[in-house]
Amino acid sequence: MDLPSLAVVLRAALSHVPEERKAAEESLNQFQYTPQHLVRLLQIIVDGSCDMAVRQVASIHFKNFIAKNWSPNDPDESPKVLESDKAMVRENILGFIVQVPPLLRAQLGESIKTIIHSDYPEQWPSLLHWVTHNLELQNQIFGALYVLRVLARKYEFKSEDERIPLYHIVEETFPRLLSIFSKLVQIVNPPIEVADLIKLICKIFWSSIYLEIPKQLFDPNVFNAWMVLFINLLERPVPVEGQPIDPEIRKSWGWWKVKKWTIHILNRLYTRFGDLKLQKPESKAFAQMFQKTYAGKILACHMQLLNAILTGDYLPDRVINLVLQYLTNSVTKNSMYQMMQPQIDILLFEIIFPLMCFNDKDQNLWDEDPHEYVRKGYDIIEDLYSPRTAAMDFVSELVRKRGKNNLQKFIHFVVDIFRRYDEAPADLKPYRQKDGALLAIGTLCDKLKQTDPYKSELERMLVQHVFPEFSSRVGHLRAKAAWVAGQYAHINFSDPNNFRQAMHCIVSGMRDPDLPVRVDSVFALRSFVEACKDLDEIRPILPQLLDEFFKLMNEVENEDLVFTLETIVDKFGEEMAPYALGLCQNLAAAFWRCMASSEADDEADDSGALAAVGCLRAISTILESISSLPHLFIQIEPTLLPIMRRMLTSDGQDVYEEVLEIVSYMTFFSPTISLDMWSLWPLMMEALNDWAIDFFENILVPLDNYISRGTDHFLACKDPDYQQSLWNALQSIMMDENMEDSDIEPAPKLIEVLFQNCKGNVDPWVEHYLRITIERLRRTQKPYLKCLLVQVIANALYYNPLLTLETLNKLGIPAEALDRIFKATLELLVAYKDQVAENKKQNEEDADDMDGFDADEDDEEVDSDKEMGLDDEDGDEVSSLELQKLAAEARGFLPADEDDDSDDGFSDDEELQSPIDEVDPFIFFVETVQGLQASDPARFQNLMQTLDFRYQALASGIAQHAEERKVEIEKEKLEKANAQ
Repeated sequence: MDLPSLAVVLRAALSHVPEERKAAEESLNQFQYTPQHLVRLLQIIVDGSCDMAVRQVASIHFKNFIAKNWSPNDPDESPKVLESDKAMVRENILGFIVQVPPLLRAQLGESIKTIIHSDYPEQWPSLLHWVTHNLELQNQIFGALYVLRVLARKYEFKSEDERIPLYHIVEETFPRLLSIFSKLVQIVNPPIEVADLIKLICKIFWSSIYLEIPKQLFDPNVFNAWMVLFINLLERPVPVEGQPIDPEIRKSWGWWKVKKWTIHILNRLYTRFGDLKLQKPESKAFAQMFQKTYAGKILACHMQLLNAILTGDYLPDRVINLVLQYLTNSVTKNSMYQMMQPQIDILLFEIIFPLMCFNDKDQNLWDEDPHEYVRKGYDIIEDLYSPRTAAMDFVSELVRKRGKNNLQKFIHFVVDIFRRYDEAPADLKPYRQKDGALLAIGTLCDKLKQTDPYKSELERMLVQHVFPEFSSRVGHLRAKAAWVAGQYAHINFSDPNNFRQAMHCIVSGMRDPDLPVRVDSVFALRSFVEACKDLDEIRPILPQLLDEFFKLMNEVENEDLVFTLETIVDKFGEEMAPYALGLCQNLAAAFWRCMASSEADDEADDSGALAAVGCLRAISTILESISSLPHLFIQIEPTLLPIMRRMLTSDGQDVYEEVLEIVSYMTFFSPTISLDMWSLWPLMMEALNDWAIDFFENILVPLDNYISRGTDHFLACKDPDYQQSLWNALQSIMMDENMEDSDIEPAPKLIEVLFQNCKGNVDPWVEHYLRITIERLRRTQKPYLKCLLVQVIANALYYNPLLTLETLNKLGIPAEALDRIFKATLELLVAYKDQVAENKKQNEEDADDMDGFDADEDDEEVDSDKEMGLDDEDGDEVSSLELQKLAAEARGFLPADEDDDSDDGFSDDEELQSPIDEVDPFIFFVETVQGLQASDPARFQNLMQTLDFRYQALASGIAQHAEERKVEIEKEKLEKANAQ
């Protein structure tokens, strides 16, 4: 397609007529792999005479094509772009960066990034020379800096070995870069374009020093030259002229970006390379130099910057956040703290505390977009940029490390705000300061709970200053009261009525007209449910509570809401049974909403995806809580089937582990596995064969359940053929030479499940599975996998000893191997027999000891405890621990149902149950040998002739013990029958 034709097609791709647009897109797709296509797109992008909309479409198509096809992910895939086209693109694209407007530069920049990450240095060795050459040309400096930034960023997070090309880049470019930087900083009244250049230099420096400082910068003169310029930028006021009025645009203005990046770099140098405690021995000298020469200067500049808050001048949130991070890191260092100390009161009460208070920006967001207010309040990413979070961190660190001088006066300051608030009339109350004071109290929760005299006053503080705000006329104080109450839910309330009052207020808050109050109330409820010692406090309001909860989930997508529900379900366990179906239905609906939200806006934050994961985890928690009520699983299954069917495909890769857990519960606890649930088997096998090998261990659990609990259907069904599909997957995995030992461990476990549960019904598969097991065993390195593979052979012997021996012989197992196995088994059985006898004897002795444990020595123990200074509680604890230890020892080899009185309905024993649990090893061994004697007398005779007198005696003893075990087992069966 020639240039004019391509331009026509690109214009048609913008058409409002769907048919024209679709035809254009199909044409682009058809010709995208033809020679010169990329080159022609690039020509249109830089053609100033071409319509800007067409150029933009071309740039987007160009970027997307390069991202997908420049370097295919699969090394076996044939190249989609001709080397000649690649060479032409590399040769021309760099120079175009300066020529195109910013709208197109962003697309070309992404393309250059893709090409650099793929080709430099091997396929693009001339790139660095282009950069150094253009750094010398006045009209090409921007393009050179732009490309150098992309180049440096490639190595920003690389390990030391992978950063070697970066050190060469630094060596070649940093001397010229420093010269350019110096000249730019010296310009008087610089235009905004200078800020763009300085910002690029800052980003290049940042990427180059992020993990390690290049050796060239360890030269004191070179490093000092850079630091002088950075500190100059830090000290210099941002130009007033040209600043945008709109705060959202203003914070992205070039000179504020320069200020942010300067602080970013200085903070990084200080926290990563200037801290003596963190440095390697060889870097200590640099850290000492940085502390002595620069750390104090930077601190002084930062303190000066913060004065803008005092005077009411503008300072971007991110800049405030970064400055406070530096101050927080300085609190622990004596010399730095001494510099802060003279101004600490101004800093704490006039700068930090106002940042903690509710402000106009908060109020506008509360009123205009309460959903966004909630999202920002619970978004970890937002915390990275928030001045309020940084202020809270500073206060926490200050009272933790310098509490002796600061905690008391800060608490007095907060109490004074409480007093003034209480004394003021309603229309003059300092509501926003009260909000900040409550935030401070909540922030210092851990410190106050541990410190006298405050820890004994916390309940009174809550009753006097927090609980009244549950009914405040001001919404943000109602929300803050709920949050603070949640922070202190775990203290010991001397008056249970106070705990009860708080919890009821929080439940009422879930019906508040303001969304943020409802959300904060739910989060506080989680803490109160965790802290609640008497569930009767919650039981009467549980239906109402759940109803309010789901109303809120319909409004807000937030994983923390789901965590709260999990806490409630976990606390009440089986008592949630009446609500289980409704809970699952609401959670399923919430899951679909979260998924739709996440899919609809790929550019948005991932709160919807996280909430979707939380919904699935909560469903699993509910299923676990009703595990002893199988009939409920039948009722819940139709609700969960659509989720399982959709999310067991590649659509569910982000939630696959959580969905598999649900499938595991449904196939284990349901009375039977329904045909609808069986329809999920092909989906899991398809995923396992395609992309889900990383989830093999998780897939193992439901597959085990299908085979062990639905054995008849597994064996009988031929459409689909479950046995064949299992073999196809396991054979492919076991025979894959490129697959690591650890990745295939679930495979032999599944073969064991097959042999244990399908005894006598899968004879045709025995040879197949033994063949791949032995072949993998021959090249396996890891001991654990070797053990698993040997267990497959052992389970095959359990399945059918004669068939297995015949198959092993057919597969070329040496005759002497049988001899070794036979002797080793004899040794193992004798050792096991002796161990059982020894434990039985020890248990009887322990039981005799425990009979008189507390009767004869009780008085003496009490006296002894008093002599040692132990009070009654300590004495009980010691006694209890010793009893537990003795009981644990006494349990030894007792059967699980005799020694385990725990309430746990799903113990480890149940998790590990299998059909071979009831097999007596002595009887099984003897019957296997007798089978060999009957089926292959010659081989049996040869085996017996290899045994010396000792092994013959061992074999005779095991045979005799097997007969004794038969009698004992029959006796046990008779006793059980009589007991019933």
